[in-house]
Amino acid sequence: MAQFDPHSHAVVGPGGLLDVPQEDEITRKLLMLIEGECEETGPLEAARKFGYSKQRYFQLRAAYGGGGATALQSRKRGPKTHYRRTPEAVRQVIRHRFLDGDASPEVIAQKLCQCGWTISIRSVERIIADYGLQKKTPQVPSTPRNRVRGGKSQPKEDAAGGRRSAGHRTRRSPAAGR
Repeated sequence: MAQFDPHSHAVVGPGGLLDVPQEDEITRKLLMLIEGECEETGPLEAARKFGYSKQRYFQLRAAYGGGGATALQSRKRGPKTHYRRTPEAVRQVIRHRFLDGDASPEVIAQKLCQCGWTISIRSVERIIADYGLQKKTPQVPSTPRNRVRGGKSQPKEDAAGGRRSAGHRTRRSPAAGR
């Protein structure tokens, strides 16, 4: 009978061997179930050989019994939905943001908690970021101080308080610099 060799990642039988890619988790799990159920090694030894616990072996066996080989594919772990960021909670965050554009995420989260919503400050921050509701700072174009409308230069003042033209430079006397 053919058996899986974990060192060469291949199914070895009397007529040769068949390579099993390391990334192919479905085939590896299926081979473990075949060895555990159809060979004399038993479930515990098969699970240990493939690096699984006894509990995980029986979970995979139940999944295989219910859905075949495709049920052996690993699924995404963790929450499947945003149970705190429900569509209604998102609408309430957006509503509060439009009612008071200067309100911080902390204030919005506090107002929602006072109304009976269970939502964290971080969830409010994520909603604001997802919908692009960040505060925009107005950008004022900067103009040089010595320029006025039309691009003409203003006259500058000299040290004595008198006006001189923008393009004219005064010369210092050699004695004034010392």
